[in-house]
Amino acid sequence: VQLQASGGGLVQVGGSMRLSCVASGRRIFSDFIMGWFRQAPGKEREFVALRSWNGRRTAYTDSVRGRFTIAIDDAKNTVSLQMNSLQSEDTAVYYCAARDGSRLYPSSNEYPYWGQGTQVTVSS
Repeated sequence: VQLQASGGGLVQVGGSMRLSCVASGRRIFSDFIMGWFRQAPGKEREFVALRSWNGRRTAYTDSVRGRFTIAIDDAKNTVSLQMNSLQSEDTAVYYCAARDGSRLYPSSNEYPYWGQGTQVTVSS
């Protein structure tokens, strides 16, 4: 599976931004997880949001719950991340990731498929 991310850039505190990631390379079946991780300078990569392909399971890290929304468009093989009320602490390189299976593992080690990172910078 190849993942191609888009979006990112510079936004002011309180602003919004949308990231998208397209999966290609093979047919996606229902037991598939897609999501977003991020890595700030000097910090470990952390999970941001995960969603099962069938939409039955979703998880957010505490710091973004209520501000970020993850969605999957299975017709387009796309996962998106709508980010609202952005804060300076959200500044990081964001990565889309995917794995086969049905469990939403928060550890990046469980995800074999990765897109290229996209920089999100929130300025005050």
